[in-house]
This record gives sequence, structure tokens and C-alpha cells, in this order.
Amino acid sequence: MPLFTRTSGGYFVAHNATLTGELSIAADASFWFNVVVRGDVAQITIGRRVNVQDGSIIHCDTGIPSIIEDDVSIGHGAIVHGKFIGRGTLIGMGAIVLSESTIGQECLIAAGAVVSPKVTIPDRSVVMGVPGRVVRQVNQKDLDYFKIIRDRYVELADKYVRGEL
Repeated sequence: MPLFTRTSGGYFVAHNATLTGELSIAADASFWFNVVVRGDVAQITIGRRVNVQDGSIIHCDTGIPSIIEDDVSIGHGAIVHGKFIGRGTLIGMGAIVLSESTIGQECLIAAGAVVSPKVTIPDRSVVMGVPGRVVRQVNQKDLDYFKIIRDRYVELADKYVRGEL
């Protein structure tokens, strides 16, 4: 018998992930080990095929909902406190997205980057550094990589549920 299951909503939650508060979560999302998602001060909406990797934290400011659109990958140890993450974006390992930030569609927030509060990042931007700055536009190679990561986590969740891992 598998140790992991999908919720009735069709998303995967590792046994030691913490999801609390007002959350709206779409199918095929996954929340990995030691993840914390706190919708205690405003609603957090998480789209289809979003993967929130080990040790990441998602929270928001009082009265300011957070929306994470479909196909977003949030890397290990990232902190997301922004109000909007656009479809197909990859938030790198250890990146920090601070309060009320808006990240466009198909962006790459590089590992360790810090997006300052109330900043808007345009669609298809690559952000690096502290504070985060747009350094170039996302290219097709980047987009192909984003898809590989997203698909890998959907498949990995399925393997856990089937008891294969």
C-alpha cells in the first residue's frame, strides 16, 4: 500500500508538508517535503501542475491574496510572498519573491535572486541578483527546461502515489 496519496482535489501533499488557511488548489499540483503554504491572512490560489519543492514557503500579506498560475515551478528553499506569479514561471532554488511583487508569465527568477517588494517583472524575463534585475529575455531553451521540470514533478508525484518510490 502506498504511503502517499493524492487529495480528493487531485493534488499531492508530502506527509510533512503544511498547508493551512484559505487555499484554492488545482489538480496535479504538488507540495513536497517540508513545504509550508499559509493562507491564514489572505487566500492563496495555486494552479494546475504547480510544483512547490522541498523546504519552500508560500505566504502573503494581510488582505492581499496571492495567485500562482498554472505550470509554475517553485525550487527548493524558495520563499514566495508575492501577490502574483504568472503561468509557466520558474522560481529558482533559494530565490525570494517579496511582498506584493508581480511576476509575469514564463519568467525565470534565478537561484538566489531577490525580487524586491512591489516590483513588477515583465513576461518572459530572466531575473538575477540581489536585488533582482532583469538581465535578458527567456528563450526557447529556457521554456523547454521549464516544461521538463514541470512534467518531471507531475510524474514524480504519480510514482509516490503508486508506491514506486
